[in-house]
Amino acid sequence: MAVSSASPAKPALLVLEDGRTFRGESYGAEGETFGEAVFNTGMTGYQETLTDPSYHRQVVVMTAPHIGNTGINDEDPESKRIWVAGYVVRDPARVPSSWRSRRTLDDELRDQGVVGISGIDTRALTRHLRERGAMRVGISTVETDPEALLAKVLDSAEMAGSELSSEVSTREPYVVAAQGDKRFTVAALDLGIKDMTPHRMSERGIEVHVLPATSTLEEVLAVQPDGLFFSNGPGDPAATKDQIGLLQGALEQDLPYFGICFGNQLFGRALGFGTYKLKYGHRGINQPVMDRTTGKVEVTAHNHGFAVDAPLGEPTETPYGTASVSHVCLNDDVVEGLELRDADGRLKSFSVQYHPEAAAGPHDAAYLFDRFVDLMEARKVEVA
Repeated sequence: MAVSSASPAKPALLVLEDGRTFRGESYGAEGETFGEAVFNTGMTGYQETLTDPSYHRQVVVMTAPHIGNTGINDEDPESKRIWVAGYVVRDPARVPSSWRSRRTLDDELRDQGVVGISGIDTRALTRHLRERGAMRVGISTVETDPEALLAKVLDSAEMAGSELSSEVSTREPYVVAAQGDKRFTVAALDLGIKDMTPHRMSERGIEVHVLPATSTLEEVLAVQPDGLFFSNGPGDPAATKDQIGLLQGALEQDLPYFGICFGNQLFGRALGFGTYKLKYGHRGINQPVMDRTTGKVEVTAHNHGFAVDAPLGEPTETPYGTASVSHVCLNDDVVEGLELRDADGRLKSFSVQYHPEAAAGPHDAAYLFDRFVDLMEARKVEVA
């Protein structure tokens, strides 16, 4: 273990925007950070959580009490950096224990400048967020006065109304080659994409062209795609405009579409539905969802704070076809998926609110990538 990890930790202060205060010890970098306080219920997969771009500008509270026991490796990151604005844990591991570990979590947070706090009652903090809702928070190792830190928290940006996908997206297009024989080409709009997502498509013979969030419909069509994919990502879907116009243009051309998480919310808005902010969101790898088209219940990986306001009952007619809710969360009836069908009832496009690439998480939803393949195959046969 590095010498720096063994040195005494500095006191740290956490203050929520409603004034609730927790005192603990510094974990990771020293300094100050601000963001939206959210909690993640995953028992494993902290490395994938930290590197998920959907957590941009969020301070993540881990409900699992013991974090860091497998250290940090070079194989599991979902992007090239840690995206969380801050990190909150109860009982950090003193020594990592994994043959894959290359360094400690504490050192990785410090090296990437991520301010965290440990040694606090994360159960009490999680219960507070469940009762009061996700809210702004500040963590500091330099400020000891809660009132002074609270003033800074109240002056920080809110998540509602924030357009953030352009801040996490790739700046230049890149291609993930198909494994084995190439069957399809997909244009994937990077709104905060995780590395495992194009990998899952690549496994199915798809050549994935990952494009910046600012791409136009013309740039999407230039890769001659068989399908369009919108990734997960951070921010308020109501603050995103250009990508909705792009998607509507693609739907007018009957280009098969598959969206996940943020891509589900943008699909909903493109179809004419509204979106709204959840009280405390869904974040973890243990959320039960029912696929209403099959009746199957899946355990799924989630990371979102907004949802689509679509009716669970009768289908809705849109300019692009008939839209209906395909998946629903069994905990709270939140819309977890949408599908669009033509006049003959054939599936044209679909989306889900969760992360079927399962990094980290269960593999119950892997079939959705196969559903996308089937959709593109049917479209090819139709236009042949």
